[in-house]
Amino acid sequence: MRVNAYQFRDTWLLSAPVPQVFDAVTDVAGYPRWWPDVRTVSRVDDDTAELVCRAALPYALVIRMRRDEQDVHRGRLRVHLTGDLEGVLAAVVLRRPGGTRLEITQHVIATKRLLRALSPLARPLFQVNHALMMRRGRRGLQSHLATIAR
Repeated sequence: MRVNAYQFRDTWLLSAPVPQVFDAVTDVAGYPRWWPDVRTVSRVDDDTAELVCRAALPYALVIRMRRDEQDVHRGRLRVHLTGDLEGVLAAVVLRRPGGTRLEITQHVIATKRLLRALSPLARPLFQVNHALMMRRGRRGLQSHLATIAR
């Protein structure tokens, strides 16, 4: 595997019904309301949005997400990523006792010059940065979904 290639797998257990979770994760424009590391979202067209993300480390990522699949009946989502990260993000939204299981997989190559240059040494830091961002995303989504349920 290339030193600037990353694979991530995250599972979020959420105490909300599948339709609410699916709606929240497909509403990319709403991410900044509940995900503190997603700083801005700009709509490019009906299937594409540009996000600016910044987690714990002092750099921002500019990523374009283009919808490839959005199947509410199968609970499947898939987007292609371009920009500072190139690759694919896929998610499956599954019913579980007491709520929803959201399984997220990402296969990306870091194309941002800083990340490419530092990947040989800073790879563990980048992985921790990603984990922190995903943890804050899960917590933010859970709080957001609890607000909707009230």
